[in-house]
This record gives sequence, C-alpha cells and structure tokens, in this order.
Amino acid sequence: MKNKLLKIVKDTNFFLKNFIKKQKKTELIPAMNYGLFSGGKKIRSKILLDIGFLFKIDYKTLITIGSAVECIHAYSLIHDDLPCMDNDKMRRGKLSTHVKFGESTAVLAGNSLLTMAFEILTSSNLKISEKIKINLIKKLSECSGHLGIAGGQFLDLSFEKKNISKNKIIDMEIKKTGKLFSFCCMAPAIIRKKSLKEIKFFEKIGSDIGLLFQIADDLIDLKGSTKIAGKKTGKDKKRGKATLISLLGHKNAIKYSINIKSKIIKDLKKYGSKSKKINETLNYILLRNK
Repeated sequence: MKNKLLKIVKDTNFFLKNFIKKQKKTELIPAMNYGLFSGGKKIRSKILLDIGFLFKIDYKTLITIGSAVECIHAYSLIHDDLPCMDNDKMRRGKLSTHVKFGESTAVLAGNSLLTMAFEILTSSNLKISEKIKINLIKKLSECSGHLGIAGGQFLDLSFEKKNISKNKIIDMEIKKTGKLFSFCCMAPAIIRKKSLKEIKFFEKIGSDIGLLFQIADDLIDLKGSTKIAGKKTGKDKKRGKATLISLLGHKNAIKYSINIKSKIIKDLKKYGSKSKKINETLNYILLRNK
C-alpha cells in the first residue's frame, strides 16, 4: 500500500507543480505551494483511482481529477487550522500555513486553491467532454460549499461542548469529510455516464468511507501520538468536540467503524475481484493509527 500511495503522491504533485508553473506568478503562490505540498498520503485520490478501476478509466484522467480534489482538500485544511476555526499551529509535522505566512495570506491562499480546483477541471489537461466537465464541477462545488465541507465545518464548530444526537453528528461528519470522498466515488460513474441510481449508490459509498475515515482520524487524536497525527493530539476532548467517539465511547466507535467497512465491502461485492483494491484501501484507513 505504501508504494501505491507514494506513486499517487509523486504523480499528483508532478501534475500540480506543472499546472502552477504555467500560471502567472503571484505573491500568493508560495503560501499556496506550502499548503498544497506539505505532505499527506492522497487517500482521496487513492479512493478515486480504486473506483475508477471499476469503470476502466485511464490513469491520467483520474490523476487530473484527483489533483483538483487535493486542491480542495488543501484549502479545507488551511482554513481548518485558522485561529477562528480549530486553531492548530501544526499540520503534518510542520507549521500551519497561517503560522508560517500570516492569517490573511492563509485565507487567500486557501481561497486560491479552492478556485484552482475548478481551473483544473476546465483545463485541456482533462480529456473528457465539456458536458461531463460541467457535471463534475457542479458536484465538486456542492461537496465543497455550504452543502459539504464548509457546512460541515460550521456544524463542527457550533456543536462544541453540546449534547448532540448521533444522527446530527453523522450528518456533520458526512458534510465535513464524507462529501469529498463522495465526489471521488461519483466522478468515475459520472464520466461513464451511469444512471442516476448508480451515481447515488457511489455517493453513499463515499459518505460511508468518509465516516470511516473520520472515526479513524478521531481515534488518532484520542490515542495516537503527535508524530502519527503530525499535530498536537487530544484537542477534540479539550474543545468538547462532538464526535462518534465522544458519543459512543472508544470501543463502540471502533465496532461502528468495522461495521461501516463491512457494509462498504458487501455493497461493492457485485464488482467481484475488481473491488479488491478499494478493500485494501479501507483496511489501510482503519488501521492507519496503528
């Protein structure tokens, strides 16, 4: 798995560096590069490739779309770390973008990465029809704004130090984390012009993967080391974050995540041996705090 992820990191970063290189240089690019190339395993791109494999979509197309996804993810992390949000001074073992460059520059760099994602999807690098590009842009927009990441972040902050129901926590985590995974799962089906029913099926798969990822991430904050997390751990409990772990407890949250993984594997069973790649990725997500 490690070598597979390293190849995705290498190929995605190669695409993004070339894409930025061709643009006019501005004062924001150093901060954008810092947030974009600060590490990360490219799990979202790996999921995109795994689902793309089911539909026999070529690697270059998936890396291009994955690069747009990674821009969205980087923007969300830069904003997530801001003092007015989660106030994290470290990210992936390095100073957060706002600590390195200042808050205003970090906000603008994040905004620029958000818009660059859509530049990538409209570029000539992506060899698909204009109609499909528009559909992908629509879906990625929905996953990034108030219906997705931004809306989920708002709920995450507003839920602090409150008694929140399981359904509301799940809704928040699907928006905050699951929606971008949903896009990664939907995109290949959209490219292959699958039925709305099948696209919705993969949207749900992505939501479930997002929940699995968020539980694993919260477990790292609870039990993992600063070295594994790349930032200070134990902050969720201190801030009174509403998570499935805080609601269900450590052991029950692990059981819940295992059940989610089993459900995803069962749902994808109809794709036979082709689903082996994504099964491996799910195991990696669940065990990455080990």
